[in-house]
Amino acid sequence: MSNLNANYERILEVLRKISKEQLLTYQRRKPKMSDLELITLSLTAEFMGVDSENDLFRNLPASFLAKIERSVYNRRRRNLVPHLEIIRLKLASFFNDFEDYFIIHSMPLEVCKLARSSRSRICKKDIYSAPNKGYCASQNSSYYGYKLHAICSVNGVFQSIDLCPAPVHDIHYLKNIKTQISDFTLIGDRRYLSAEVQLNLFETCNIKLNTPMRNNQNNYKKQPYIFRKKRKRTETLFSQLCDQFMIRRNYAKSFHGFKIRILSKITALTTIQYINTFIFDRNINNIKISII
Repeated sequence: MSNLNANYERILEVLRKISKEQLLTYQRRKPKMSDLELITLSLTAEFMGVDSENDLFRNLPASFLAKIERSVYNRRRRNLVPHLEIIRLKLASFFNDFEDYFIIHSMPLEVCKLARSSRSRICKKDIYSAPNKGYCASQNSSYYGYKLHAICSVNGVFQSIDLCPAPVHDIHYLKNIKTQISDFTLIGDRRYLSAEVQLNLFETCNIKLNTPMRNNQNNYKKQPYIFRKKRKRTETLFSQLCDQFMIRRNYAKSFHGFKIRILSKITALTTIQYINTFIFDRNINNIKISII
């Protein structure tokens, strides 16, 4: 935790350029730690690999502990989720506003081991958001939890993200993106292969969906090499989320808490990408690097 203050100040410097200090309108009195400072503390912890609130508050400097206690931090952090997503999109807009090519991909997010799924109470408070059993073809294994869907630029900056139960097929996510973005080429793998969906995306929002064809299809054509190469960008990005940001490690007990953790980790990643590009002028995806 020796560099927490320095990392915190760097991230706060970035967020102050794109957002105001107080984000919630219903606060009756001015808190000692502003909303933006609270979000900054959350992102700093994610960047430094501290994903346990117990561990974070056990090692926080006295200057932070004098401003906020853990229960208040947790409650306010939950209330700030919509504003955290707005901040993520603002950071992403610096990279993606003029992009013509995006990549779509998904990854499994396990909430507990499959053997414990029948007796686990994690995220089961609300039936509509309860986790379920699913199968990951790339890992050739079953799991219990959710599926993270993401659309990112060819440079590796997340544009759109969503969570769904594990059994839901990937192609259903394409129905949700029509109201979010338009006028670009979307590169995916065979999971998104559908002539009907491809035509619908093009007619409704001018999205050209490009996926590999099956070998036994009529008029088979191999997907261009540049598209196949760029698809690997998302796999590297997900690996970085698993490695440094430990996105598959879950301490949440509710779906809302689980969602906050996922969003915080992705926002922290986008913030570091911004710092790499616009402050240090270095490789955007050098994530394991000092930002001081």
